[in-house]
Amino acid sequence: MTQAQETADQVVLAEGVDEEPVERNRRLFTSKSYLFVAGIATLYALTHMIALNGVSIRDWTGINIPLLPTFPMETWNFRIVHVSGALALGFLLFAARLFPDTERPETRMLSLAGLGLILPALVAGYMALSFAVKINSGTLPQMGGLSTWAAFPGTEIYNQEVTWFGIPLLIATFGAIVLGWFENTHRHRFAASDIVLAICAVVVALYLLPVYSTAARNSVGTSFVPIGVAFAATAGSAMILELTRRVAGLALVIITGVFLAYTFTAHLLPGILAVQTPYDWKRFFGFVYTDAGILGPTTAVSSTYIILFIIFAAFLQASKVGDYFVNFAFAAAGRARGGPAKVAIFASGLMGMINGTSAGNVVATGSLTIPLMKKVGYHKKTAGAIEAAASTGGQIMPPIMGAGAFIMAEITGIPYTDIALAAVIPAILYFASIYFMVDLEAAKLGMRGMREDELPKLHKLIRQVYLFIPIIILIVALFLGYSVIRAGTLATVAAAVVSWLTPNRMGIKSILKAFELAGVMSIQIITVCACAGIIVGVISLTGVGARFSSLLLGLAEASQLLALFFAMCIAILLGMGMPTTAAYAVAASVVAPGLVQLGIPQLTAHFFVFYFAVVSAITPPVALASYAAAGISGSNPMETSVASFKIGISAFVVPFMFFYNSAILMDGSWIEIGRAAITATFGVFLLSSGVQGWFMGGRVAWFLRLGLIATALFMIEGGLISDLIGIAGAVGIYLIQKVLRPAPDAGFDVRGAD
Repeated sequence: MTQAQETADQVVLAEGVDEEPVERNRRLFTSKSYLFVAGIATLYALTHMIALNGVSIRDWTGINIPLLPTFPMETWNFRIVHVSGALALGFLLFAARLFPDTERPETRMLSLAGLGLILPALVAGYMALSFAVKINSGTLPQMGGLSTWAAFPGTEIYNQEVTWFGIPLLIATFGAIVLGWFENTHRHRFAASDIVLAICAVVVALYLLPVYSTAARNSVGTSFVPIGVAFAATAGSAMILELTRRVAGLALVIITGVFLAYTFTAHLLPGILAVQTPYDWKRFFGFVYTDAGILGPTTAVSSTYIILFIIFAAFLQASKVGDYFVNFAFAAAGRARGGPAKVAIFASGLMGMINGTSAGNVVATGSLTIPLMKKVGYHKKTAGAIEAAASTGGQIMPPIMGAGAFIMAEITGIPYTDIALAAVIPAILYFASIYFMVDLEAAKLGMRGMREDELPKLHKLIRQVYLFIPIIILIVALFLGYSVIRAGTLATVAAAVVSWLTPNRMGIKSILKAFELAGVMSIQIITVCACAGIIVGVISLTGVGARFSSLLLGLAEASQLLALFFAMCIAILLGMGMPTTAAYAVAASVVAPGLVQLGIPQLTAHFFVFYFAVVSAITPPVALASYAAAGISGSNPMETSVASFKIGISAFVVPFMFFYNSAILMDGSWIEIGRAAITATFGVFLLSSGVQGWFMGGRVAWFLRLGLIATALFMIEGGLISDLIGIAGAVGIYLIQKVLRPAPDAGFDVRGAD
């Protein structure tokens, strides 16, 4: 073997794909501080894994400690602990402001003021514990087998809840939030204001856990809700909004703020937005921190399926499976014209199975694929746009499909396996459309593939194909009828076992590190789900979703297609700037019920909404995935979002296929499903050709481009007659292109600038 061949065999393109990106406002602790936070993160994730599998820590260890929780925990209690734990850990890890390249001087006076806020937080905590002792003492009157906790104005408990619990808790919470915007500390130190917020998050849980175990739970959403619940819910909601701002940006916070403002002004508004009577502060916040809001479907999913698969992803990262996925994609697709762009498609699809956010997927794979795309000739905005569009598709890639599919299963009651199976053809269509757009762009630019010596060797990677075993076990276990939790647990264990066949063997230390990583990774998605729960609570309380449903019904009387178009616009608008899970949860509450009332099957309606919630990540003017890609490629964010919208244009047509042809969602005979998949894929190819202006090896005149787009819509419609019309149209356009050879667009730029 020559030296050149030896060098080629050693090529490894993907390294560090599995490394967790460090946000600019995340603290980087050292020594004891790091061990403290790492211990909390590890314990947080490990407790979820134990709880979800129904293991009792008390029975498992044989230790009988009164405060040690038993599992499975009561549903509300588990979700309260889940949210409060994420808040406490999140405030310790994520600062209120971005850390500059050069450290700012510490604001010691503000830090001292922050330490002063610990006192009211501790006072509120002490009162919460005293309430818990009183509730568990057995001295309170019983109602329906539950202790009562109803404190009316003027009573001793009411005064204690207001004076010694509620007011101190709000002072500490809001004071620390405001202080955090101005307090400067070094990146490796805790901020006093963040310590106060972490304490307040725990205090909220200490109060709500015992109170919600009494008959007071039955009074939520009414004027009889205990005043302390309203105080705790207000503080908890404020902390959720603040942590969402820190980990996910302002977009979701602003949207949530609009919904909150609507709650208290709805009685002043006209038309479908109006409500009969105003909602007071106590009733609303007593309602929003229940299973109709923050503790509802979004948190139900984040506390079970999402955190479980985050743990699974952390184990895969620890065994460097992400590096393998990307290298495998390079070896399989790198030789094709425009190779790195096609690698981005395959790699993003594979990484999407273990990454829950579009923007996160961009960061994981784009840091490698985008520079290579630029190197082979793609414009920087096109390189970023391709990565953004491909990474967004990871959210609809079975079997995991990001977190949105789990929320769909929770909301609809449809088994997750049915949802994952229904997603197969839509995922194929999405990635096929991106592939066609990329391939035609490469043809226009006359690009080459990557050289043999630039790629990892496929035969070497095939020897490591066992790294796919955890994914295969997950899929097989799901379709054998195992629960999602049990299947995810088996896959996680398999990831640890498979690592022993690699240089990255997972011992006890690595396993604990994976749980720590999972605890940190889960903060953003849990916070976002809780924030989306506030919006869901507003929709549930005000009934605005039902009124939008009636609006859709009214539009459907004129045109069902118009109603679907209106539903698409709402889903995209609600999803702009929001992670997939939050976007789908909100859109499903507002739009999906109306589509179901139109007579659309529940699965079709929710997939329609889910699809547009996903593609909102590449829809201008607020496109999170495109903005993340622009940051890597160095292009203009708005130009990148427009380009990614163009590349993903077929994705905006695919959901309408669900309505016209349910076979695309595996609803029908195998012959119907097969025909739908083939004709829809051909339709997507024609649509891509029309958009790119390149068909069967040559540039296309403007009227033929329009013809291709029209023909594509006939193929996509799904009927036998429309398919025949589409095929005839495609053949006709091909003959015109080859025989008559009309001149292409005068302004058409062969370098792809159109």
